[in-house]
Amino acid sequence: MTKNRKQLIDYWLKTAQKDLEVMKSLYEKKHYPYSLYFGHLVLEKTLKGYYVKAIEKSTPYTHNLTYLAEKCKLALNRSQKELLEIVTRFNIEARYPDVRFKFHKLCTRKFTNRYILEIKEFYKWLTKLIQ
Repeated sequence: MTKNRKQLIDYWLKTAQKDLEVMKSLYEKKHYPYSLYFGHLVLEKTLKGYYVKAIEKSTPYTHNLTYLAEKCKLALNRSQKELLEIVTRFNIEARYPDVRFKFHKLCTRKFTNRYILEIKEFYKWLTKLIQ
């Protein structure tokens, strides 16, 4: 692996790790919609790190997690695919005013906790593949 490629993978993993910390902090402070938004960033950046490792090219400009996983040729089971589809929506629903209100109502402690746990599990699984 070239030094530049390793640096790029490290960049994606380090920024994903920082976003993971922010996600946890926001969750602890009961800022549930924003914690899920950062959960999306965690998975996006980790997938981009995997993309650099697996495909050996610069990452595509996208926030769509399912698309990234497909471009990585990552073998996912059905529940992993469903998770990526759901978490991709967190990126849009937390950011845009026309859908934000509905999303905020949806983000109860129970709902958020479920997805935080699933995001962490996917993150751990994917980082092991990258190492």
